[in-house]
Amino acid sequence: MIRVLIADDHTLVRDGLRHILQCTSGFEVTGEARDGASTMALVRSADAHVLVLDLSMPGRNGVELIKQIKDEKPALRILVLTMHAEQQYAVRAFKAGASGYLTKESASAELVAAVTKVASGGVYVSVSMAEQFAQSLNEPVGTLPHQRLSDREFDVFRRIAAGETITEIAQQLCVSSKTISTYKTRLLEKMQMPHEAALVRYAMRHKLFEDDNEI
Repeated sequence: MIRVLIADDHTLVRDGLRHILQCTSGFEVTGEARDGASTMALVRSADAHVLVLDLSMPGRNGVELIKQIKDEKPALRILVLTMHAEQQYAVRAFKAGASGYLTKESASAELVAAVTKVASGGVYVSVSMAEQFAQSLNEPVGTLPHQRLSDREFDVFRRIAAGETITEIAQQLCVSSKTISTYKTRLLEKMQMPHEAALVRYAMRHKLFEDDNEI
């Protein structure tokens, strides 16, 4: 029996995932969480094989959360299930310690296959994401400005490019507006951009984040 934890801030998504897994032989959902803090509490208290994790919950940045989970529970396998279909997110998730990456557009059968593969010690990536990885091998060698950002800076960049205000970002990440302003200043310096509008133009030019907003 594969014991699974589910972490997603949307009740309907958690209900749907639980239904899919519990209607499939060999799976048991042993706990659920809705944000970063409750996810860590669940991971510490529950005995499970796989955590199905959303990257965009309130609280701690999703990639940072993966790192903390792997530090505290290295044996727990993590399958990221997210709306973000961009390669940049998948790369950061795998580097942080995830064992699988799946988008929420995936079919139920693929979710079951992914959880099974990850639980057995394997690595799972969707066909579309594998194609992105393969295509990236043909890109010129060199680090683009956004690739120099830390995981938190990259998350703030994504939110700014999506049109969120400093206050909105601070509320979503459960930090102060001053902290977000500091991150914004830092990422502008790292990317050598003069202002926020330049960040948005950069995101448009490099086709970043286009699957979760209208950039």
